[in-house]
Amino acid sequence: MFSKLNILLATISNMKRERFSKPKPKSEFESQMLDLARVTKVTGGGKRLRFRAVVAVGNKKGKIGLAVAKGKDVQQAVEKATRLAHRNIMVVPVVENTIPHEVEAKFGPAKVLLKPQGKGLGLVAGGVVRVICHLAGIKDISSKLISRSRNKLNIAQATIAALKQLKIK
Repeated sequence: MFSKLNILLATISNMKRERFSKPKPKSEFESQMLDLARVTKVTGGGKRLRFRAVVAVGNKKGKIGLAVAKGKDVQQAVEKATRLAHRNIMVVPVVENTIPHEVEAKFGPAKVLLKPQGKGLGLVAGGVVRVICHLAGIKDISSKLISRSRNKLNIAQATIAALKQLKIK
């Protein structure tokens, strides 16, 4: 008798949960984590450890977003950065799977050069620039890191700055 009562209560509580929980809609954006770093803040009481996540989101149809967030654990930092990246979405002009013209941008010490490529030549870019261009839907592009900076966050922000300069003529 007691076990039947427990089963009945469990099914009722599951029914309540199912009724009030809303299924999340499938997002059209794909997200990619570009960098994850352990950062510490030295305070009077000692060191405080946190995680910094750099996340890019894009729909491969000309929309891209980038965000940086910190959290007490990795999952919290990544979720926060993804949420912020969805808010920072910008539109990139893509003409025949490439960019309309050559652009160069600098963010901090990082300097990025983006050049349009002929049809079918592919993504000639490395690391962070490649991921951002792929998420933006740019299929044919050539890029060059002019600076000596290898900081992924600065390179990502320089790439986004370069994509913001694009204009359709």
